[in-house]
Amino acid sequence: MAVADKIENAPAERKANPVKSFITGGFGGICNVLSGHPLDTIKVRLQTMPRPPPGEKPMYTGTFDCAAKTIRQEGVRGLYRGMSAPLTGVAPIFAMCFAGYAVGKRLQQRGEDAKLTYSQIFVAGSFSGLFSTFIMAPGERIKVLLQTQGTGPNGEKKYTGMIDCAKKLYKEGGLRSVFKGSCATMLRDVPANGLYFMAYEMLTDEYKRRYNRPNVDLIPAIFAGGLAGVFYWIGGMPADVLKSRLQTAPEGKFNGVRAVFVDLLKHEGITALYRGFTPVILRAFPANAATFFGIELANAFFRLVAPNF
Repeated sequence: MAVADKIENAPAERKANPVKSFITGGFGGICNVLSGHPLDTIKVRLQTMPRPPPGEKPMYTGTFDCAAKTIRQEGVRGLYRGMSAPLTGVAPIFAMCFAGYAVGKRLQQRGEDAKLTYSQIFVAGSFSGLFSTFIMAPGERIKVLLQTQGTGPNGEKKYTGMIDCAKKLYKEGGLRSVFKGSCATMLRDVPANGLYFMAYEMLTDEYKRRYNRPNVDLIPAIFAGGLAGVFYWIGGMPADVLKSRLQTAPEGKFNGVRAVFVDLLKHEGITALYRGFTPVILRAFPANAATFFGIELANAFFRLVAPNF
């Protein structure tokens, strides 16, 4: 049976509700950050570590070496450096992402109970990337700067925290500096979000079809969410490396994401686009499983107290 036929024969679903998605997505985002930030810190440090001189070893040889050195030099708290930025912004970021997904679905649905094809779900998911970029980009800029400061040879720490970092960026270059890397963030999130939501819907639809269930149960939802996160990073990793390099580079070094790409290919080769992939995949499943645990928990709450919402 074709993929599109599976969707058309699935049980009818109510038209997407952006307000409900905004609330449940925000709750899921908080669960994501709390569970996944340490491995995100390791990922960013691997992506942005300085290029070693010829004949010298790199700052980190891999995921576990980076984790060990971070803990040894900064304690366990070093793995949570920069968490204030995503934790503060995660509710609106994920809320906007899931609301954007709901809007993208709603724009394509022709009736109250219309079921979308998986290609339409991919488009709706990609649309969500546009919604969240404008909140995501400045938060990502601040996060990666806080995560990487103090890792260089002189160990200098320029920022005392999220607010101090935002103030100094604005003072140095205005809003343009705060939003540096927005295009790279969009290049990551538009296709990766499409893969994310499409994978989740495919997995949960298959579960509901196979077991004849009207709604996905909590454990399968968590599992599908974890796998969806893996698909997100398979598609989004190259753009994420470019984004991290651009956002942590000194002012004037790169003229945009294209310049970062050319420099990376010239000096490190195509495989550098997947630097930090190990901590990303180690983080992707549990963090995104936690996201959908939060979302499905919130959905269950709404089904209990406001079934028509």
